[in-house]
Amino acid sequence: MGLKAVLVALVVGVSPASYVASHQQPDGGYAERGGKSSLELTAWSVLGLVAAGQRPGNDAQLYLQRAHAQDVSDTALRILALEAVGADTDAYDLPVGKSGRIGPLVNSTIWGILALRSAGRPVPATTVRYLLGQQRLAGGWSWYPRGAPDSNDTAAAIQALRSVGVAGKPIIRGLSYLRMLQGKDGGFALVRGRASDSQSTAWAIQAFVAAGKKPPAAAFRFLAGMRRPDGSYRYSKRYSVTPVWVTSQVLPALARKPFPLK
Repeated sequence: MGLKAVLVALVVGVSPASYVASHQQPDGGYAERGGKSSLELTAWSVLGLVAAGQRPGNDAQLYLQRAHAQDVSDTALRILALEAVGADTDAYDLPVGKSGRIGPLVNSTIWGILALRSAGRPVPATTVRYLLGQQRLAGGWSWYPRGAPDSNDTAAAIQALRSVGVAGKPIIRGLSYLRMLQGKDGGFALVRGRASDSQSTAWAIQAFVAAGKKPPAAAFRFLAGMRRPDGSYRYSKRYSVTPVWVTSQVLPALARKPFPLK
């Protein structure tokens, strides 16, 4: 970004949604600067834009429909994004194992639940029990079975469980775990010992909203400090990597909208 563009942005103010929208590619997908479109980033971009009150064009929908899904999580994100723009998702299946797990991971199960709920499909009781059974002693959830918990998966799990009506102790314990990861700067870290980052902070905000709790005001102040003149958000105070991805995930938190989007 040139000096003139920076000065204009400082005076006029470029919205985060406009920043994300500006990274749509000719094929309809979304990419980081100099990169190629991907299903994952396109889904996140669409979800962020819809949460911010913008409807992406049909070209984004077409890209999502034809892009290759590498795994179950990609399929779940595809469903979530397509449902967010009102597109039909009946053609996309999510495999549920005997244990109730969707795909190979706790993470894929979380997103599978959110995708099923967004599409109005039933979530098997075994799947809900599986996710509840994966809550760690500290109160959080991990990426994979029996792994160490982190803020992102914990926040997403809270949203998934709330989407199927789970309340009470599992949600309270999950929020308590998230609170342990809030730093003095108001932001939330991925795990203990790490610095606060924008994505973890955004996820935490969504979890509190999904649980019917008021998100910490300091979390929004942290995000405000991460905003750049071009409308994007830094990953952290130290790093400014993958700004389209980071900004896309911050948008739903700024709008106070948990997943699945309604």
